[in-house]
Amino acid sequence: MSNLINIETKNINGELIQTVNTRDLHSFLESKQEFANWIKDRIQQYGFIEHQDFLINLSKTPNGGRPAKEYHISLDMAKELSMVERNEKGKQARQYFIECERRILQSQLPNNPTTLGLPNFIDPAESAIAWAEQHKKVQLLGVQVQQLETEIDSLKNLFQIGMTPVQFCKQLNGVNINQVNLFLESRHFLYDAEKDISKAHVWRVHSYARDTYLTESPFIMTNDYGKHQCYKIVLLKKGASWLYNQYLKSKLPMKKDWNGEFTHDKYSQVA
Repeated sequence: MSNLINIETKNINGELIQTVNTRDLHSFLESKQEFANWIKDRIQQYGFIEHQDFLINLSKTPNGGRPAKEYHISLDMAKELSMVERNEKGKQARQYFIECERRILQSQLPNNPTTLGLPNFIDPAESAIAWAEQHKKVQLLGVQVQQLETEIDSLKNLFQIGMTPVQFCKQLNGVNINQVNLFLESRHFLYDAEKDISKAHVWRVHSYARDTYLTESPFIMTNDYGKHQCYKIVLLKKGASWLYNQYLKSKLPMKKDWNGEFTHDKYSQVA
């Protein structure tokens, strides 16, 4: 796999993770927007959080001028920024980051010969340390597998074909369901087709999210103003997985009285 974009290990919130310099990503995506405005707009539009999704470092300039801001972002954030570009370069970058994550995870498997080294049995201390480190790796992998199984089980319990994002999120403890569609709009999954701000929203699915994360079903609504073309926003399985991950990352809009617990209720969505 060619090194399309350089990846570095950084400490974000006490955790060593793989990061990308946004200047490199901005250059690769061939964005026509000025870098400083591009990254600030993306952070604001998609709700990325400093010390969780990215770090900011100040770099010295050769002529002693004002230090430049260097943004180091997680691979998750890099994938999302690539996806919203909606062009071939963005698709290429996203696939590259997915492959990087796959290789990183593969290298961490306890039975991978590139990372599982035999201890020096001649030195008892070195042997004990090596096996202790390996045991910690196995435990960590076990926790990761258990978390993945929990997520899959949760989605099996929560997701039903034909449900809306609001119905799905109603099952998640603490989520402000009145803000769910607005949240999806802020992430460019949805847009409001109603131009008159005095009227109710007419939600539609953006092209890049349609048939991947969401789909829509047209229907006619009749009210005091007559008949109107509306659309039911239908959640797909990949969209449910994405929403659930956003929930676990505390990125969904939450109620002010939320108790801080990430729990869910099976089949409690409205009809």
